[in-house]
Amino acid sequence: MLIEQIEHRWLAAFRRTLELCALQGAEVVGIVTESQSRPVNVALAELAVQSLGATPVRIQVPTPALGAPAPVRSTGASDALQGLAPVVAALSRCHLVLDCTVEGLLHAPELPLILRGADGIVPRMLMVSNEHPEILERCQPDPALEGTVRAAMKRLRGAREMRVHSPAGTELRIGLADARVGGVWGFCNKPGQVSHWPGGLCLAFPASRQVNGTLVLAPGDVNLTFKTYLRDTVVCHIEDDYIVGVEGQGVDADMMRGYYQAWADREGTRDAYAVSHVGWGLNRLARWDAMTFYDKRDCNGTELRAFAGNFLFSTGANEVAGRHTLGHFDLPLRNCTVSLDGRNEVEAGTLVEVAA
Repeated sequence: MLIEQIEHRWLAAFRRTLELCALQGAEVVGIVTESQSRPVNVALAELAVQSLGATPVRIQVPTPALGAPAPVRSTGASDALQGLAPVVAALSRCHLVLDCTVEGLLHAPELPLILRGADGIVPRMLMVSNEHPEILERCQPDPALEGTVRAAMKRLRGAREMRVHSPAGTELRIGLADARVGGVWGFCNKPGQVSHWPGGLCLAFPASRQVNGTLVLAPGDVNLTFKTYLRDTVVCHIEDDYIVGVEGQGVDADMMRGYYQAWADREGTRDAYAVSHVGWGLNRLARWDAMTFYDKRDCNGTELRAFAGNFLFSTGANEVAGRHTLGHFDLPLRNCTVSLDGRNEVEAGTLVEVAA
């Protein structure tokens, strides 16, 4: 078990990341936390801000009571802010916001309000994933990754269709018309930008009724909501975005079926079964096997969303398709081939070197 305390090398990693965020001495940095945030990361963020001559302002709110039928994990849609207008107003006046909430504010309803800014300031936001600082140290942002991700996003925006297949049996067709494309590289240096650390992936939120086929989760693929590597094969049949069947004889399939059903029972819809986003990892520093080395409490799994060559398939909320749910699965798959309009971006789990 790793000890969580201030270490010089971890402080140096935070400082280097903030330098990539172009932090200036005259800027104010809002560090937004909740009562269940990882204290060492909050402290490292505050010290790193001060070391660069900027002014940190720590805003902590209580972690809300669980109002869901099952633990909420892997959403990027923290409900910690609870729409609190004074908190949103304070963060909107900061030059840089460091998001140290447990789930992150990437899909939180308050994010657009914060990024709208105030008093002539337009914030930029870096989500510091709820990882042990050793993971953040290993996955420090690489400035070159920005160009790689931006080029992949450009190709994704220009494509009509994504296809995915694997030796295990995955065969997916994903229409990209009207999809919203995003990407992160681990730092943000321009007003209005949002990124998360660790970073290094590009993805699309497809419009409604654009995803069909079969998704086969093979042993060694990852269920990040459960923070587990699959031991059994799980087959998901998808029709017009929705998983209509989960086949499998082992515990992996049983647990997925149970989690999906919990949300369907609570929400009265099957939106938790529908596709949220699809994409692929571009970070060669991120490791597929990383969760092997950490206790579950030490690892949030953001690194595994970004490891180079993974196909990331996620179910849950998708605003582009008009679906809203807290039930969410992030499922990085290995050994897939991902193509855009017939041109491979990933071949059998390996990134293809593609000209921008």
